[in-house]
Amino acid sequence: MDRIQRIGDVAEIMLDYVENKKTYQADNTMRVPTRSYTDHDQWRAEMELIFKRVPLMLAFTAEMPNPGDYKAMEAVGLPILISRDKEGKVRAFLNVCSHRSAPVASEGHGNCPRFVCKYHGWTFGQDGRLIGVAESRTFGDVDKAGLGLRRLPCEEKAGMIFVCLTPNAPMDLDRYFRGFLDDYDAMDFGKWTYLGSRVIEGANWKIAFDGYLEGYHFASLHPETIFPRTPSNCTHYEGFGPNIRIGFPQKRIAEALRDKTEAVEHRNHPGADVDRQPAPGQFAHAGGPALPRADAGAEPDRAELSPPRSDPGRGGSGAGRDDDRFLPRRDLQGGLSDRP
Repeated sequence: MDRIQRIGDVAEIMLDYVENKKTYQADNTMRVPTRSYTDHDQWRAEMELIFKRVPLMLAFTAEMPNPGDYKAMEAVGLPILISRDKEGKVRAFLNVCSHRSAPVASEGHGNCPRFVCKYHGWTFGQDGRLIGVAESRTFGDVDKAGLGLRRLPCEEKAGMIFVCLTPNAPMDLDRYFRGFLDDYDAMDFGKWTYLGSRVIEGANWKIAFDGYLEGYHFASLHPETIFPRTPSNCTHYEGFGPNIRIGFPQKRIAEALRDKTEAVEHRNHPGADVDRQPAPGQFAHAGGPALPRADAGAEPDRAELSPPRSDPGRGGSGAGRDDDRFLPRRDLQGGLSDRP
């Protein structure tokens, strides 16, 4: 189905929700056992079978737009290096020197033509190849071709850079996201400007993730920010493979959809807050995408991006300052630490 048509159809569904005080409902009420949030073995399995196997959105194009730009970070306990070469291609590696396992780049962002390990001075190109061994005449012969940085599957799409943490694992973004990224393409997301990020310490990843799956709390938790314009417990869900797009219709949706054609073509979906929830490992919220926290037991890093042009109508439903009083604590995990 055409993307614009699909958005229009969903807008009509959410209009019906608001006018008739309904919401999207499953056939039965679902109960989630407490152990899903506290069981150590389940948590370890989630890290190995989900976070280390699926494409993780680890950087924005806007974070490293220029040849030579790089980003070094920790993701799910692994040191990761993402680099853009002189031709503009992005690659991802384990940030580990093949000699003695020291990092070849300091955590954060930068720009450089090559990476030099501070321990023994081994040098690697932007493509991960080993191009220099310090004091090579007295060190001895080495197979440079076989001692490059360990490469990880990496692909750039719709203004985001995705990495799989398992070397040589297959990664097909089109098959995995099934059209989910089309909205970002429509917003020219790759042309936005990166402003910065901050780390928010949180609880078990499912507690952080689940909090964005519903609007049941709007009236009680956000009575002065979200609720005046967005009804509580009025939500629409769409599936894109393992990913979810969530719609929170605004109370003024009927007014916003008076001219349906103009409304559905407006890339900010007037009359509704659209919350795109990628599968575990990527996080998104109504105020904009957010990077996954390096250790999966915490809430994701919150990254701020600016659209390419001024548009006072942009943006989703921000939580407001009342959010700060309800940030999840680590002890909500029932004793489950960030790492086993």
